[in-house]
Amino acid sequence: MADDAGQDKRKQHRARQSGVKADKKKLKAKKESNQKDPELTARQRNPKAFAINSAQRAERNFRRKEDLTAKKQHIPVVDQTPDVPPPVLIAVVGPPKVGKTTLIKDLIKSFTRTNVTDIKGPITIVTSKKRRITLLECNNDVNSMIDVAKCADLVLLLCDASYGFEMEIFEFLNICQVHGMPKIMGVLTHLDMIKNPKQLRKRKKELKHRFWTEVYDGAKLFYLSGLLHGEYLRNEVKNLGRFISVMKFRPLQWRGAHSYLLVDRLEDVTNTDRVRRDPKCDREVVLYGYVRGVPLKQEHMVHIAGLGDARIDELSAIPDPCPLPGTEKKRSLLEKERLLYAPMSGVGGIVYDKDAVYIELQGSHSHKEQEQSAEAAEQAELVSKLIDKKATIDEQMEQQEFRLFSDAMPIKSKDFRNDQDDGEEEGEESSEDDEEAEDSGLDAADSEDEQDEFGADDWRGENSEEDDEQEDASSGDEEYQSLGNVKTANESDSDDEEARVLASNMSWKTNLAQKARDAFLQRHSESKNLMRLVYGVYNQGERNRQEAEAEENEDSEEELGGLFRVAAKKQTQQQSDKDIRDKDERCFFEYQGDATRDWLSEGNKDLIKNCFVTGKWKASEDAENLLKMDDMSDADSEVYGDFEDLETGEQHSGKPKTDENDAESNEESSKPGEAGAAKRKLTRVEEENLTKAELMAKKLKLKAKFDAEYDNSGEGKGEEDTGRITGDHSFYEDLKAEAQRQSELNKSEFAHLDNEFRIQIEGYRPGLYVRLGFKHLPAEFVENFDASYPVLVGALNMTEENVGYVNCKVKKHRWYKKILKTGDPLIISMGWRRFQTVAIYAKVEDNFRQRYLKYTPNHVTCSMTFWGPITPQNTGFLALQTVRQDQEEMRRLGFRIAATGCVTELDKSSQIMKKLKLVGHPFKIYKKTAFVKDMFNSSLEVAKFEGAKIKTVSGIRGQIKKAHHTPEGSYRATFEDKILMSDIVFCRTWFRVEVPRFYAPVTSLLLPLEQKSQWQGMKTLGQLKRERAMQNEAQPDSMYTEVVRKEKIFRPLKIPKALQRALPYKDKPKLGPENPKAPLERVAVVNSPYEQKVAKMMKMIETNYRAKRNRERLEMKKRIKNYREKKREKMASKERRQKELRKKVSRAISKMRGKQST
Repeated sequence: MADDAGQDKRKQHRARQSGVKADKKKLKAKKESNQKDPELTARQRNPKAFAINSAQRAERNFRRKEDLTAKKQHIPVVDQTPDVPPPVLIAVVGPPKVGKTTLIKDLIKSFTRTNVTDIKGPITIVTSKKRRITLLECNNDVNSMIDVAKCADLVLLLCDASYGFEMEIFEFLNICQVHGMPKIMGVLTHLDMIKNPKQLRKRKKELKHRFWTEVYDGAKLFYLSGLLHGEYLRNEVKNLGRFISVMKFRPLQWRGAHSYLLVDRLEDVTNTDRVRRDPKCDREVVLYGYVRGVPLKQEHMVHIAGLGDARIDELSAIPDPCPLPGTEKKRSLLEKERLLYAPMSGVGGIVYDKDAVYIELQGSHSHKEQEQSAEAAEQAELVSKLIDKKATIDEQMEQQEFRLFSDAMPIKSKDFRNDQDDGEEEGEESSEDDEEAEDSGLDAADSEDEQDEFGADDWRGENSEEDDEQEDASSGDEEYQSLGNVKTANESDSDDEEARVLASNMSWKTNLAQKARDAFLQRHSESKNLMRLVYGVYNQGERNRQEAEAEENEDSEEELGGLFRVAAKKQTQQQSDKDIRDKDERCFFEYQGDATRDWLSEGNKDLIKNCFVTGKWKASEDAENLLKMDDMSDADSEVYGDFEDLETGEQHSGKPKTDENDAESNEESSKPGEAGAAKRKLTRVEEENLTKAELMAKKLKLKAKFDAEYDNSGEGKGEEDTGRITGDHSFYEDLKAEAQRQSELNKSEFAHLDNEFRIQIEGYRPGLYVRLGFKHLPAEFVENFDASYPVLVGALNMTEENVGYVNCKVKKHRWYKKILKTGDPLIISMGWRRFQTVAIYAKVEDNFRQRYLKYTPNHVTCSMTFWGPITPQNTGFLALQTVRQDQEEMRRLGFRIAATGCVTELDKSSQIMKKLKLVGHPFKIYKKTAFVKDMFNSSLEVAKFEGAKIKTVSGIRGQIKKAHHTPEGSYRATFEDKILMSDIVFCRTWFRVEVPRFYAPVTSLLLPLEQKSQWQGMKTLGQLKRERAMQNEAQPDSMYTEVVRKEKIFRPLKIPKALQRALPYKDKPKLGPENPKAPLERVAVVNSPYEQKVAKMMKMIETNYRAKRNRERLEMKKRIKNYREKKREKMASKERRQKELRKKVSRAISKMRGKQST
């Protein structure tokens, strides 16, 4: 920034004058001076010593150097910072209980040595000669975080190091990335909670790298080691303040195209009687703040974040309450230099405004008890009565009374009427002084002499301005008397008042000579019309009058060509008469001729003549030279006689008829004039008349200029050849120079204009402290105002005032747990606005059709269309489903930012299409023709879809032909193959989805204090059902039913006999018996007695074997159990022995160490 140039300039290095290092440098300089060429460098004297050893290494080093240089370069931007920039807005953001308020108090104390007990609203302080900062604490509220991210220049992100980064920090960083990333500096607090130094270093490193991951590598992270007497360490806060004071900022895209301001003061100026009658009436509110961004204009609408759009009813610039050192002090009770301005925190001085007086105490000095004198007690009483006043200054002025005499009726200010005669409007226009002067309220004098002497509208004459000032002073005294309830009780006071009034009425007679002298000098210094002096007559009425006189004197005056006329004596006669009158008036006082400049003299005329159209602007546009060229081209037309130029008023003597010799002598005499004008660009006629020598000299001059600019650029610029290889950075330097030139041009364009005129053309530029008046704001805005919630006022461009369909590119945030559904209400923060709308999601297909989506896809962008304010393209936005500060909701959601994206199109229409499948069934089939029913309801619908493509489930394509008479809605269709009666016919169609026109601004500032973070908009259907414990009604079409499919019975395959004969044997059908026999049933077998005995014996043997195996298995389990118990006892005894042995060894070692230590 331009105003930070002085701060960033570092202290120059001071070389050592004595010591070992200085002696070495002196000895080296002495050796170099003894060389043959002392002005040459070491590289130039011995180039071989600096030669390149390896070309590859040199190329690598050069490439690395250029890469580092290119990384540091960025696209130059035009510096739009005004001469007096607004304060740098520094937001202190963080979760609750991390030390935000403590840090702001310590920063204020570090900069201003003032203790501020209550931090509310923005606090502006002066940190250096060219910089002010505004400190703002951000609440733990999503609405406040969004508004702060849109306007903050620098963010101090506080984090509890003992706990780590909380979810609010990540949310705020994501908000900043969407709305334009400001400068972010991290601050770690509560480091004293970690006692272990190793753990502290590890914790710092972890948090630093995590912070770098979120912001950028190398982001600054401050460490506040702990608290001492409830404050951070002074050196750490001072170091942080130094970084803040020298921080540079790059302009952001949205803020560089819009004007905005952060409200630091709010006043309700509604009539108290109107509020008493209707407490909920619309209020007249006045907001104050510094303009930021681009110039602010009154015709633009503004958006108050958290309230809605509003139109500015009054806009004016007021004196800066916290000016930079060295600027003019404004009308307020301040100290020598104002260092702190915090109206919402109760810190400051007494500031006067047009409708109220604001009393603010300056720091802790005002709380000291002092012995008050009588004058101080009177001042304190006056101030206390000013505080008690409820009416504005204008209302008090209307109730003022003025009494000319003690026994006369009082004249009230509201009874005043202007008694000018209507006939004066038909007369001549009064002068500017008479128009600006206020009427005294008395009847004007009727005598013509007085009107001639003092003017038609004023009875006081030349002393009208002084009487105005005295009347203002007297009315001001009476006003203070009414404010202080000071009343006269004696008649002597009324006599003194009469004497004072009479003295003020007769004061116009005092010092008349001095007043006449001042008026004469002022008339001579200001009455000269420069345009009249240069151009002559420019008023159309006077020109018409002179033309009429010229027609009467047509015989006596000779006009030449309609452009010139012979000079008349009338103008010189008028000037001589005026000089005589001036001499008569000059005899009454001593006149210094040097006090005013005589613009009628030719020398003074030449001083200003080039400032007008006919002056010398450039050599090619010189009016005299152009006239000469016209004379050269039209040499035959000669003008004789004396004439006067009507445009410039310059008088010329005619050219008499002469011989050719005289013409040649005139041409010779004009050559020195041509030589004097050789520096200017030659005209075409002069270039043709140049000789060969002159042309050659001109070409050599151009060649030398070309060589100096390109071939010897280094020598021409005075650069030395160091022998090093350097990159070409001329393109980047040219870009920087162009941006610098544009910045200087922007600043110098309106710098010469008057401040009020500049504001009318340019608007209220950034850095001005303005007063915004609104007449129709809701009463809840004033009643529920809380200074801890920021009030951001952003100006809207002409297109942003409209509402329409906005098409965006959006992506669901990967940290958001829920999926977004089409038709659910969504809270969007876009531009200055926060509003709730209903979004429809879509996917852009290859044919640019926007296909309707029911849900947002994961990790992929999709298109979103909603009804909302028209916003420029590429404007970022974020979406939330709720802004309520509900712990259960936050615990359930975790991360509250649902989606992010940007605006892509500004069409005021939507073209989102949804796929619809129409289903039909065939009821009559021919070869490739079929009649389909159940797809349409009437023949009219069929007529609309004639020629549409259809398709069966099996993939056979077809086309709708004509409607069929029965049943209603059936049609005839053709297919590319024969279809079956079991086929289902589909017709794929698309229909347009209407986007709901719902737009509701988030009005969180209208809620009471305890509900400001609980704003609730339109709820989803799921939320309403959960609140009312309602269950979804099951839809039969959406329920899963068991699919019962009938088994398909196919006809037997019949192969013609001719084909069977041609088939090979393996493919021929193998025909079995025509009547196959049924399988025989199994016959029962009856055993003999012997076989029964054998079977019984085998069964007994098998039973014995099975019992023996079971018995052996049980015995084996018992043995294993006994073995394991014995083994466990052995291991326990072994461990006891080893433990005793270790004890003995430990005792022996301890005894040995004890002996060694003694």
